[in-house]
Amino acid sequence: MWEVRYHPAAEDEHKELPIKERTALANAVEKLQRLGPGLPYPHQSNVEGVKRGQRSSSLRELRPRAGRSPWRAFYRRFGDVFVIGAVGPEAQVDKRKFNRAVDEAIARLDEVEEVVS
Repeated sequence: MWEVRYHPAAEDEHKELPIKERTALANAVEKLQRLGPGLPYPHQSNVEGVKRGQRSSSLRELRPRAGRSPWRAFYRRFGDVFVIGAVGPEAQVDKRKFNRAVDEAIARLDEVEEVVS
């Protein structure tokens, strides 16, 4: 079983989701806990379109309901632990808020990486 943790700010974002979406995200997190890096697409994918220069190659998006949810959880792997750095809308739902959530996830997870390293 893999460990999945939320950054405190991402936990707050998660709590603000509608109950149906919180449940869908909880189910996706459970799949990530069971399968770890073996979780297949469409349940997760690499985050595309991140600004040049940002360390995003390891940023992934958890896609509840196999991508049919309008919400995403942005995470990175640290050894045997996955840390969710932000929760935000899917890119086609709200590109501006998606980009902001990605930027926040990168910044938060970079802080985590400094603590872990």
